[in-house]
Amino acid sequence: MAAATGKSAVKEAQEIASTDPRKAEALYKDIISKPPSITSDASIKEYETALISLGELYRDQKNSQGLVDLITTSRTVLSSFAKAKTAKLVRQLLDLFEKIPNTTDIQISITKSCIEWATSERRTFLRQDLETRLVTLYMAKLSYYEALTLINGLLRELKRLDDKLVLVKVQLLESRVYHALGNTSNAASVYTPPLLQADLDMQSGMLHTMDQDFNTAFSYFIEALDGYHTQDEGLKATAALQYMLLCKIMLNLVDDVNNLMTSKQAQKYAGQNLEAMKAIARAHSHRSLDEYERALAAYKYELGSDAFIRNHLRRLYDAMLEQNLIKVIEPFSRVEISHIAKLVGLDNQQIERKLSQMILDKVIIGVLDQGAGCLIIFDETQRDESYDAALNTIEKLGNVVDVFVHQSGFNAGVRGEWWHYYWAKAKYGGWQERGVDEKRRKLKLKSSGNNKPAAYVEQLVGSEDYAEQLCNTR
Repeated sequence: MAAATGKSAVKEAQEIASTDPRKAEALYKDIISKPPSITSDASIKEYETALISLGELYRDQKNSQGLVDLITTSRTVLSSFAKAKTAKLVRQLLDLFEKIPNTTDIQISITKSCIEWATSERRTFLRQDLETRLVTLYMAKLSYYEALTLINGLLRELKRLDDKLVLVKVQLLESRVYHALGNTSNAASVYTPPLLQADLDMQSGMLHTMDQDFNTAFSYFIEALDGYHTQDEGLKATAALQYMLLCKIMLNLVDDVNNLMTSKQAQKYAGQNLEAMKAIARAHSHRSLDEYERALAAYKYELGSDAFIRNHLRRLYDAMLEQNLIKVIEPFSRVEISHIAKLVGLDNQQIERKLSQMILDKVIIGVLDQGAGCLIIFDETQRDESYDAALNTIEKLGNVVDVFVHQSGFNAGVRGEWWHYYWAKAKYGGWQERGVDEKRRKLKLKSSGNNKPAAYVEQLVGSEDYAEQLCNTR
């Protein structure tokens, strides 16, 4: 009930924020005035939403002082949150100042305050992030001396911690400060030669393909190709062009492959390597495994010598095989594996292995009857949404119980002991300690007229003293 009420309050405040900002502000403040239960994810999520929404409300109102007060007062509650979550919320709140004009001095002041708080809380990574932000603010204010002083301390610390990402970011800020001061020699300390920059772009593109982000990878390969082209690195430029073609093939953009093949750079680096990629693109567009295998055989060296291309072509082959198998078995409810193999043009063992994998991955809903040598396909059943609704209801009820337990101040152990006590009283309360041995009967009850089975309660709660205390409590 409490969780549900809080959630509805957040929703109500968000709905009226544009029409009645004062009431929305009051609702948000009421929610964040009560620290959330750290054991309840729903309570923490509700607090986060209210906190950021109130900050956005102040941002829209250009209320910089309200935003400062919000950040300052919320730090007490944020101290109990996980460090990563705290850092994220503090950054989000500080980012809201960017839409409020003429707040550089205010931002510097509140950022310094947050740095002191992070230092006292021993949140090193948050402090480093805030100090990096402070450097940017100093640069915006043209306070280059303060910026360099802070940068020097950060560089010493980051080199010791070996935090490469933040280190590069701070070095870039250092270069900008020196450039603004006209110190060209020091500003060039983070200068990257064109060939090294091209290598970095090439590696970045390869890493993005591992996440199946071929569009971003393609943009990096373009930059790498330009870099290699200006440095007359023919072999590396050809490799970058191959990777660009591979990205288009993986995205199933055959027309883009043909356009790339007719570009000026492709014509300059034309050769067997690019012809091999063109053959693969053609086979992929035809959805022909036979043509694909012929291309692999014809350009074995060009396609097999590069591990990056070889690995992606293997994945491409698996995807094509899977699509062909789905197309072949679609009309059947029961089909022989040998018939599938004949239609696809592969041996039975290879088809059986791939079908098993597809069943395990739930691409196909069915079973393999190895005795009969056939695939049995089942009709896809629709998921009963009532089960999901029931699970969701149970989860919400659990959150409500957690809130009640937190507010009442009783933990689960105490509740369990009282439950056992009342159960024992209901079952054995009218007995004269029937069934309890002589040693247990010697236990002093001090019942004052209440004949409660202290020995039995002792067995339940595991403590003679505590059992006696329970039995003498009305």
